[in-house]
Amino acid sequence: MFALQQSAVIYALTFLGQNVLGSEIIDGTIVPDNEMLYMASVQDYRGKHICGGFLVSENFVMTAAHCDDHPIVYPTHVVLGNHHLRSADKLVIQIAEKYKHSNYQDVDHGYDIMLLKLSRPVQPNKTIQFIQLPSHEMTLNENEKCQVAGWGKITTRGNVVDDLRVVGVSVISPQNCQNAWTQRIPGYILPTSVICAGGYKTTKGFCQGDSGGPLIWKGMAVGIVSYNRAIPETKLGNCNYPDVPNGYTDISKYLNWIRKILQGKKS
Repeated sequence: MFALQQSAVIYALTFLGQNVLGSEIIDGTIVPDNEMLYMASVQDYRGKHICGGFLVSENFVMTAAHCDDHPIVYPTHVVLGNHHLRSADKLVIQIAEKYKHSNYQDVDHGYDIMLLKLSRPVQPNKTIQFIQLPSHEMTLNENEKCQVAGWGKITTRGNVVDDLRVVGVSVISPQNCQNAWTQRIPGYILPTSVICAGGYKTTKGFCQGDSGGPLIWKGMAVGIVSYNRAIPETKLGNCNYPDVPNGYTDISKYLNWIRKILQGKKS
């Protein structure tokens, strides 16, 4: 969520500059307990939810690299198997290793992708499942229907919620996305390898507080919640009336890197 020439590094829970990290689900609905069983809550040492994520194999959860930018509030474990964060019936697994893309600097420059290696493998069951990733590089067409899911606030100045929510969003072409951002921030250049969807000429999308969740197309995770633009002169994400498209890391552009990590090779 940052204009290349105007923003500073933004932490998962601290918002500065023109763009803001996150994925609070706006105008969404609560996800039934038997759906989206791949969703993960990425939490800090206090047991506080700081980002979303999604289970891609028995050993790895995928999330956004910027979720590990803060020197104090950083991921230590993930919670699986329950959409209700206050529930005691859930699986808590420590993070053994964190793999950010080697080119990641900040959200402005793209590469906002991270794999979290779990301290022990997870076997699929009635409450936990993996989500499929793209098998090849792909480009979604304008107006393709997707979903984005996450935990967090449901209005700009609202309170956080404990139940997983989902909302439908439509893909916006790279050119239209670039034009919309440039209208608001002259000279802005989209980060490397992003998908734009929702958050523009609609009330549906995400905002600050819960990055790292998946953009889902036909049951497959194609994007990772990455950035949005803040309300001018404030530190709040514009959740109620977003005026630029939401940005997601395009997973299909990182398949070789993902395969290496999943196969046990260092990035």
